[in-house]
Amino acid sequence: MDYLRGLAAFGIMTYHYSSWSFGEQEASSFLGRVGIYGVAIFYVLSGLTLSYIYRTKLQLTSTSLYIFYKKRLFRIFPLLWVATILSILLSKRLPNPVDLFLNLTGLFGLIKWDIYFATGAWSIGNELVFYLTFPLLIFLLLNHKPGLFLVALIAITAYIYFAFHAINLNIPLSKQWHTYTNPLNQFLFFGGGVILGSIRKPGSVTTTQSLLLGAIGLIIFLLVPVYGNAVTLVTGMTRVFFTVSCLLLCYSFYRTAHAPAIFDKPLALLGQASYSLYLLHPIVYSIVKAGFSFISKKGGNYPAAYAFSMAVIVSLITSYLSYQYFERFFIRLSHNHPNVDAADQVRK
Repeated sequence: MDYLRGLAAFGIMTYHYSSWSFGEQEASSFLGRVGIYGVAIFYVLSGLTLSYIYRTKLQLTSTSLYIFYKKRLFRIFPLLWVATILSILLSKRLPNPVDLFLNLTGLFGLIKWDIYFATGAWSIGNELVFYLTFPLLIFLLLNHKPGLFLVALIAITAYIYFAFHAINLNIPLSKQWHTYTNPLNQFLFFGGGVILGSIRKPGSVTTTQSLLLGAIGLIIFLLVPVYGNAVTLVTGMTRVFFTVSCLLLCYSFYRTAHAPAIFDKPLALLGQASYSLYLLHPIVYSIVKAGFSFISKKGGNYPAAYAFSMAVIVSLITSYLSYQYFERFFIRLSHNHPNVDAADQVRK
């Protein structure tokens, strides 16, 4: 799952850099689809991973909840604060104090989910909302199936409402961003991941099953005929097809397996650094772009591909360093132990 998480983060970075360097990516393009559903894959993987790790550990007791939320807070907030502050500094504008407070506390995910400073941080706000619901989901999953069915029904109803009613196919997605980024519109992905994580253990998914599920998911992702603005990707039956695709792809990676050595190390590192890559790549791009613009003013000309390539390289290096020397420090603090266990090397 680390592999897929890393690939999703890399895909979102590439989508952003391509859009900013060469123009908006159409819904028919691979990158255009990754730009929308890469985040959905994060949600599914988050729910799947947490369900697998905590379904037999997490209880509705003060001690258990304290440990769970302590780990989540130390995993999410330090880098979110850094990305938020750097984004504000680069914007050279004074933030609204209330909006800044909501972002630094994570409450924006509950109250003003489309008001954020770091590019992409809206999804972090969504995740924080999902974390609030997770202990209840696990309790219902283990102890009260009718209650879980009711929550699932609410999630599906909200999903249908947004896909078939709330988001207008004739209006660009950018003008409906508040509606699209509503946590209720994204909850089905996280909840679906929680359910998938409770169905089987990773070892019970055979290689053949994984390849078949992954192939079906990828075919759907690539071949669903969608064109035009990104809003066409998140409305109607198209939304359903891509949701199924994301669930299948995530479940196909639900294995304790390793790629050949030549791929394993890079993909594992990419997965471990995926949170840093996701939050820091827009900041890196702004700095690299400013550097090339300065060169241009001094009389030098450069193709857009130069800034694109440099930003990719610097983003990968920065993300690796951020994970190794910043994220891991706070992960250790959350454990009060010098070693980082495998459970918290994942993004959430």
